[in-house]
Amino acid sequence: MSGQDARPVIGNHFRVEIVDGNGHATEVGCSEVVFPALAVHADAQSPPAEERLVLRRAANGDRVLHDWWAKACNGRAPRRRSVRVTLLAPDHERAVKRWRFRNARPTSLHYSPLDAMGNALVMESLAVAFDSVEIE
Repeated sequence: MSGQDARPVIGNHFRVEIVDGNGHATEVGCSEVVFPALAVHADAQSPPAEERLVLRRAANGDRVLHDWWAKACNGRAPRRRSVRVTLLAPDHERAVKRWRFRNARPTSLHYSPLDAMGNALVMESLAVAFDSVEIE
């Protein structure tokens, strides 16, 4: 994006994809992405504290996040997945910024409370660990 196009962008136009080792991307349909703190670590030999990316969406019949988590629980999750988050311009076509979280793996799955007296959506949240992130 050039300097003259550098206008603030609203954070509600984005796409989240899980990319397998063969480059096949599956769109996840998240309603919220919570980015971890991306800290600079002075000592490259010591591992950084594990920060997590959180993918959140309304629970539905799609089992993509659940199945990825379940495979990780059984020790069968593919190790070479990436999570790609693309911030889109208001036209929903152009990418304003991209984050690519490499060697992503699920660490926990959480559902919001069920409440017989309420009418809120049930939210599904997947915490994802990763080895590195590229931002473009």
